[in-house]
Amino acid sequence: MRFFRVFAIATFLTALLGLPATAQSALNDILSSGTLKVGTTGDWNPMSVRDPATNSYKGYDIDIMTELAKDLGVELELVPTDWKTLVNGVVAGNYHITGSASISPARMKAAGFSESYLSVQIFPFTTDDKLGRFDGWDTINDPGVVVATTLGTTFEKLVKDWFPDAQIKVVEAPARGYQEVLAGRADVFITSNIEGATLIAKFPNVHQIAVKQAKSPTPIAMILPQDDQVWINYVNNWIKLKQAKGFFAQTAEKWGL
Repeated sequence: MRFFRVFAIATFLTALLGLPATAQSALNDILSSGTLKVGTTGDWNPMSVRDPATNSYKGYDIDIMTELAKDLGVELELVPTDWKTLVNGVVAGNYHITGSASISPARMKAAGFSESYLSVQIFPFTTDDKLGRFDGWDTINDPGVVVATTLGTTFEKLVKDWFPDAQIKVVEAPARGYQEVLAGRADVFITSNIEGATLIAKFPNVHQIAVKQAKSPTPIAMILPQDDQVWINYVNNWIKLKQAKGFFAQTAEKWGL
């Protein structure tokens, strides 16, 4: 019965939006296959963290997607991806949706986004032995400073825009910018307040650089196929429903967000 109810909703939305009757929504594929495929990177603590020993995932995103699959009445399949191919995976149909990602104009050119349910701010970080060299954003933008970042992330573009005079070191996943700083091969990395808090807790020698204010407050959302309004509408209304019931707030509190 669940299948027929959701299928009827999808059909109604298709007619309401004036889409061709033959248009195949990801929602139809999910219901007919019995599986929700979610692209996740597994390297953004506490959003999505992969345990290489068991190949299992945990985190805020995993809880959100588990609940979405449950309400759809289907199984959840987590599809490994990385930041540089995150959008391409949705476009190519490798998965129906992604976990949390920052909304950006570049990504919006190729993919759609759900309603935002979380926001992040960006801060710079370094290790305690280098902390005395920096007292604001401007002190990072120096030819003698190496800023590390990960290929394909929003942070890659930001560091290139913000620090044109610094040396930018781009590493490819699964390597991360913060690892370059921890290893002494770079001086600074930037990340969200969300991940920054987890890194400070995990690595006592990581410190946030004192700045007057954070940069680039950014809404977070799920990435979906750009032309699939039926699926986008389903996810957006699901988010509203779960927010009203307190699910997103409870999950955020569980993961310290």
